[in-house]
Amino acid sequence: MSYDIRNKQTSGSHEGPNNRQPGTATQQDQEVSEFQERGKLIEEYVTPGLAEFVGTFVFVFIGAGSIITNVSTRGAIGLLGIALAHGLALSMVVSAFGGTSGAHINPAVTIGFMVTRRITPDLGIVYIAAQLAGATLAGFLLQAIFPQAVWQAAQLGTPALAPDVSFGTGILVETILTFFLLLAVFGTAVDERAPKIGGFGIGLTVLVDILVGGPLTGAAMNPARTFGPALAGGFWQNNLVYWIGPILGAVLATLFYEYVILRWRKRKDDDQRPRRQFMSLNSFRSQHFQ
Repeated sequence: MSYDIRNKQTSGSHEGPNNRQPGTATQQDQEVSEFQERGKLIEEYVTPGLAEFVGTFVFVFIGAGSIITNVSTRGAIGLLGIALAHGLALSMVVSAFGGTSGAHINPAVTIGFMVTRRITPDLGIVYIAAQLAGATLAGFLLQAIFPQAVWQAAQLGTPALAPDVSFGTGILVETILTFFLLLAVFGTAVDERAPKIGGFGIGLTVLVDILVGGPLTGAAMNPARTFGPALAGGFWQNNLVYWIGPILGAVLATLFYEYVILRWRKRKDDDQRPRRQFMSLNSFRSQHFQ
């Protein structure tokens, strides 16, 4: 609520009933209501959406950019360097935007949260649109920065299946890798008893996933990571692999953690609560009645 609106309300409260103009209070109330609605809209949708846009842009720009740079330098970065670039970039943006939007940076993560009702469908759609837009901007900027021969040779950093990896195997690999990623997301960022380590547990999971799955599928684990460079460069081969696999892995992991791990822990805490209360009562008696 702005200072001017508060001022109007204060001055209006001192007017007598005979001096107040007809409809003035209603107009003021309407102004306050509209201001509050705009503030609520910005807080709930615009600000988190911008965080998802910027975070996904940073992640895709660094991740895909590391692959193009590796081609440009004739393999100087290598698989480990590419994995580090992805893992550290994700750690950075999750730590930076976790408090603003939750830092999903991944449509598969957002869909998993929607399935477990940790995010509303309308906000989820805003997140996914922002993630795809941020990834697309990163793809077009990489295209503008690197020479055409270089980014075409690297397919603009778009993940691709190895020659001996089939469509079905690619889906399986992406499902497994994304399952691991979502376990890290829930285990370090969602669970209230999780260690407070920012985004580094999530980033490290991406790092090790790429070390294993990078030579097989590119280890995208993220539809936006594939979509942005694919749209900018026109590399759509086996693109469905990078939607089906990550979404399937994310849904399986979120359901497992939400309804097995967290529910079991909640039941265990509920069972132990009467015992803790009994022990606290005995401790109180021993201190005050001995």
